[in-house]
Amino acid sequence: MTVSAAELRSGKGSHDENFPVASWIVHPRHRPAILAFYEFVRVADDIADHPGLPEADKLAYLDRLEGSLLGRGASEPEGVALKIALADRALSPHHARDLLTAFRLDVTKRRYTDFDDLIDYCSVSAMPVGRFVLDVHGERGSTWDANDRLCAALQIINHLQDCAKDFRSLDRVYIPLDTFAAHGAAVEDLGAAQASPALKACIADLATRTEGLLGESRVFSSLIRDRRLALEVAVIQTLAERLTGMLKVRDPLSERVHLGKPEVAAFGLVGIVRGLLGRLRRPSAAAAAPAPPAADPANQRRRS
Repeated sequence: MTVSAAELRSGKGSHDENFPVASWIVHPRHRPAILAFYEFVRVADDIADHPGLPEADKLAYLDRLEGSLLGRGASEPEGVALKIALADRALSPHHARDLLTAFRLDVTKRRYTDFDDLIDYCSVSAMPVGRFVLDVHGERGSTWDANDRLCAALQIINHLQDCAKDFRSLDRVYIPLDTFAAHGAAVEDLGAAQASPALKACIADLATRTEGLLGESRVFSSLIRDRRLALEVAVIQTLAERLTGMLKVRDPLSERVHLGKPEVAAFGLVGIVRGLLGRLRRPSAAAAAPAPPAADPANQRRRS
């Protein structure tokens, strides 16, 4: 390895993401820590997704990032920067380390058996992101259940949007194998120019399950004490619901399943209004928090 992890970046930044990352809604005092976390995660993600890097090198770079985060070296500036940001706020690196676990899975695991297997992956690939943001804001742990549902939904939305690209460039498939089997589809269908009826049924099926997660996370914004963060979450919830609706009827292999800037602005405004209205009728945390998932033992382990 003769280059730093940063030199393997894809060029994608926070403004290119599906959902807001430390947008203007979030208080300026919280943005530096969130952006330091994002830059660390972004470079790790780009390493795991690099199309030309051997598997062993990917894992070695991820180890170097973790070493820089934990003070066992300073070769990767994103790890050093996050280490400093965490120390400034007396925060643990465990959320970032969970994400490194997910990126190692991205390198070594290319298929998921069923929905529980996928949610298990989301417990390290997505849920820690929201938990970190909540920790930065000093929010209560009682918000984690709703956070986990929203973050899992966002992750699955990304998986469905990129299902063809992930298969073609990385031979990586997040649609569970039992979903393919249930609809008479095959993994290889992802390589076609457009989705077969069977594959479209698979995608719609997973989008419907994602819609269920979003139904359970809709209370999340009202549980958050910080008003600005609550509004940011309400915006993300609204955008996610719109994208899920699109995935239920569109073909991500041949059709655009992303929101343009005008749509993001319009639905973002809807989200802000919904968030403000939700705060006017805020339920108690105990009454509003959804029950833990019934069939998600791995996610339960993440909370322990």
